[in-house]
Amino acid sequence: MARAKRSPVWQALADRSDPQALPAYVARYLEWLRVHNYAEPTVKNRELYLGYFVAWAGERGLRLAREITKPILERYQRSLYHHRKRNGEPLTFRGQHARLVPIRAFFKWLARQNYLLYNPASELELPRLEQRLPKHVLTKAEVEQVMARPDIGEPMGLRDRAILETFYSTGMRRSELMGLSLFDLGP
Repeated sequence: MARAKRSPVWQALADRSDPQALPAYVARYLEWLRVHNYAEPTVKNRELYLGYFVAWAGERGLRLAREITKPILERYQRSLYHHRKRNGEPLTFRGQHARLVPIRAFFKWLARQNYLLYNPASELELPRLEQRLPKHVLTKAEVEQVMARPDIGEPMGLRDRAILETFYSTGMRRSELMGLSLFDLGP
């Protein structure tokens, strides 16, 4: 059976012979995440996205962590903006954000562990994420069904109904409602 060809991402992380090179630092960082009880999907996600970055940096002859500067990280960010997926579509801003967050965390770790004198990613501005409305909004019948649940013949049911009515009519958060006092209601 033929062996599957390794992707450039995994090849970029495979050469850990130089302890000062990015792949060696990524390996230490991933071990640190595991030691500090990060969830395995989080560790795998960071490994993947850091692998993309290490492969990109390697294509440009950047092998050492100390060679990475803020302008280089900004170039990587621009390359993500111009990157096209296999189907020809660009990465979404959410996808770009997801690829940049592990890089910021990695360089923050490098600086905190004193592997680097400063964090080149500390002032990297992430793309703004679009604000989306919820996909599912209750229908009028569903709202009426929720409002009819509390038994308004009981004091606690009356309280619950007032809370639901306040949520529905104002859109306030639970914490805002908890902080509400009688004097906030007005005359």
